[in-house]
Amino acid sequence: MPRRARTSETPAEPEAAPFEASLARLEAIVGELESGELELEASLSVFEEGVALSRRCAEQLGEARQRIAVLVEKNGELFERPFEGDDAEAGD
Repeated sequence: MPRRARTSETPAEPEAAPFEASLARLEAIVGELESGELELEASLSVFEEGVALSRRCAEQLGEARQRIAVLVEKNGELFERPFEGDDAEAGD
């Protein structure tokens, strides 16, 4: 019997789900798709859900990145500067 496209783990709206819940659901979706047990239509539906969740996770990460400030010490004083990613300390 094919598995259902939507499970009880599926949030009603991806935008309303916390990042961790969205990521957990994405992992579950990958497992469902890799299992090969879904019929074509169910696979497409689950894939579409995964794409929407992936986009929302990317948005949430972008928003979080904008909020991060890195404290930098220069000459004994602390300064705030925007987070620039993994290369942030390379130029210091």
